[in-house]
This record gives sequence, structure tokens and C-alpha cells, in this order.
Amino acid sequence: MIRDILHPIFDECIRQYCITSIEFRSLTLGSLPPNIQGVKVHETNEKELIIDPIVRWAGNPNINLVVKFLFLPITLQLLDLQIFAAPRITLKPLVPTFPCFASIAVSLLDKPSVDFGLKLLGGDVMAIPGLYQFIQVRTIPPKLNSILSLESTSKVQLVLFFLGAIKKPVGILYVKVVKAVQLLKKDLLGASDPYVKLSLSGERLTAKKTSVKMKNLNPEWNEEFRMTVKDPKSQFLKVHVYDWEKIGKHNNLGMQVVPLSLLVPHQKKELTLDLMKNISLNNNKNKYRGKLVLELTFNPFKEDSLNYSGRHLDNSSTTTNNKELGEGHMSRHSIGGLLIVTIPGAENVEGNHHNNPYALVTFRGEEKRTKLMKKTRNPKWNEEFQFVLDEPPLKEKIHIQVMSRRTGFGFRPKETLGHVEISLVDVIHNGRINQKYHLINSKSGFVSVDIRWKVI
Repeated sequence: MIRDILHPIFDECIRQYCITSIEFRSLTLGSLPPNIQGVKVHETNEKELIIDPIVRWAGNPNINLVVKFLFLPITLQLLDLQIFAAPRITLKPLVPTFPCFASIAVSLLDKPSVDFGLKLLGGDVMAIPGLYQFIQVRTIPPKLNSILSLESTSKVQLVLFFLGAIKKPVGILYVKVVKAVQLLKKDLLGASDPYVKLSLSGERLTAKKTSVKMKNLNPEWNEEFRMTVKDPKSQFLKVHVYDWEKIGKHNNLGMQVVPLSLLVPHQKKELTLDLMKNISLNNNKNKYRGKLVLELTFNPFKEDSLNYSGRHLDNSSTTTNNKELGEGHMSRHSIGGLLIVTIPGAENVEGNHHNNPYALVTFRGEEKRTKLMKKTRNPKWNEEFQFVLDEPPLKEKIHIQVMSRRTGFGFRPKETLGHVEISLVDVIHNGRINQKYHLINSKSGFVSVDIRWKVI
């Protein structure tokens, strides 16, 4: 990086002066690390972390330049290098998995200070009267300012390196818990009260649970569940069977894992799993704990969902003529999919008693809410919610309400800042809508909503 930065400066010096070439004989930064003398962290309403460190480096580098004047080589050695800088480091957006952010952006809050000495023929060149002023004041700062501009920002995307941190759903896993046989006896009366718990690796969503079968070592459930998949090549299904207890910890009856890579898309696979106490390399110590029968089907989303009319919705279009949706088109969209609702934020929301807004998303009786943002009229949430559906919600609406909640004690702990109801027929028709909606019962409040429909 140092060579790339200095290369154009060397070229300019060669053109302006009687210099044949400028080359590095040695270029190492030594053994002394930079010293961080202070750090300031900023809190924002965005999904980001802003860090302002104060960096000072008094290093012991070994930097030697060979400057050729016609055919005469002269060696210059850099001495006593000191750098003082105040960068701003922005980690954005923050994500729930390692490395916890998707990109790094670095900029400068102030002009950096650079000081050094030059050794030529055994003597310190910078001690020559007038030369220090010429190099340190007139020459170096303009060059640094052109390279390290305060307005410029260096950004490194980590998306390609850590795809797991920001992966989007690619399909739905259908799990049918059929039955279990010969489970362990955990209760005093020689029986167990089993239930099954399902989860996917790499997800923080609440695990799916079957009903409890009381006093049954060979239970039959025949219960179905749907789970969104982000990486079928690396994710696996975690299956735990527990003995329900009214009081105290539920007993472990056994567990097993199923790699999703074993599944062929759109093909049902029936598995009979041998339950184990835990998954370890030494399975010989796991005594027989019974078997669990599952049926699994992975249905990936279609790359390009078929639209009813082939048109796309822009920000100025909010309605669709239902008569245009013919029966032939309807049949192509009569299958299930994933409804993805993203709430980027709201603007100009104001409460009568407090402004700590959060958004409440309600669909088919299920409620999901964003985090609460304190003391702001323009909250930024950028939160995503998912609804797995058996059929497209052509005649349904989704209700989004912006609320405010008092953070301390007092009267009127909650109040409504406005709401909106969005018909989903346009989402199914176009595959996506991304708009700002005026909040009903709000003077000037708006909420931004992004809704997508992914077809299986």
C-alpha cells in the first residue's frame, strides 16, 4: 500500500527534477506498534458502530531510498518517523453473526501530522537551514492532503468473506414429525411425556415444538412445521426429544442432526433417526435411546417469480386492477411462499407525551415488533420479519402500527403514533413493493415499508 501511494509522488519528482529513478532499497515498518491514546464511541439510531481513535506512532522503520541523479545513485534513510492521526472507523451494518458487521469504512477527522528525519552521507539532511521548512511545510503536507483527503472514505466490504452474516432466505424446509418408538423411561411410573424441538443451525429464531404426548414411549405426532433456509449446503436440522416436566428442567430423551445437503429439492425424504444423548465423535458410549421418524422436503424459491402481468411496481403505483388477474395466472401463483416484511424506519412521528417509537407488524393474528428507539422522531430500525405461507395472500392486508412506550415510570406508558394497512395483492402481483406510507392519525408522520414475496 505504501508503494502504491508513493509511486505517483515519485513520478512527479522525476518529471520536475533531474532525477533518473527513485526506488526502495528496503521498506519495513520495524517492531514498534502504533499507540492508541484514546477512543471515542458514538451512539446512533443506525445499525452501525462509529469509533474515533487517536493514533500516534513513533516507529523504528527501516526505509532506504535510492535516488539516481543521471548515473549517480544517492541513498536516503528515513529516521525518527512520527505520525499523528485521528481516523473515524465506521462498522456498518451490524449483523447478528460473526464478524458482527458487514463493512468497514475509514475516513479522517483532521489532517494527519507526519514528522521524520533524512540521513544522507552519514548526516541529518533535515538539519540544513531552510530544508526542513521546505520539506515538512511546503512539500509533504500538500502531497498528504491530496492522498488523504478529509472527504474521502476507504471502504472494505466483508460481504464476500462472511456471507453467513447477511445471507437471505433461499427456500423453505418442510418438516413432518411422524412418530417415535421405544423412547427412554424417565418418569417414576415407567413412562415419559415426550415432545420434539426443532431448530436450524446458524439461526436465532425460536425453536419449533410439537405437542406433548403424556405417558407414551411410542408417540405419534404427525405434526408439520415450516422453517426458512439460508444455506442448504452448510445448515443442518437439529432435533431434540425431551420429557416434559411440570416443575423443573425437562429431561433429555435424545437428539440428532440432519444435514440439509442430504435433501434433493422438491423431493420428500423419510428418515428414521437413531436418537443419541449427544453428538460426539465417540458414539459408542451412547446407549440406545429409541428412534424418531421424520419427513423432510426442501423447496427452494424460484429465482424469478412469475408476475401476473409481467409489470413492475414503482413508487408512484399503489393499486392493481384485480380484473387483470386471469384464472391462468392465478393458478401459477396458487402455491405457497415467504412473505418478507422490512421496516427501514419512520419520519416525523410525534407523541403527545413521549417519543420512544417502535413498529408493530400484525399479520394473520401474529405480531412482530421492532426494537424501541429512544427520544427520536425519525427512528431507523432496518428490521426484517418473515411469514411462511401455504398460499399467496391475495385478499389480505398487513397492519403496521408505530407506537411509543415510556421508558420510565409514569402515566400513559404507551401511545399510538399512527398506523397503516397495506393490501398485499400488489406484492403478489409484482413480487415487491418499496414505499413510504403516510401514517393514519398522524399529522405528518411517514413509515417506510419494503415487502417482498418469494414463491416456492
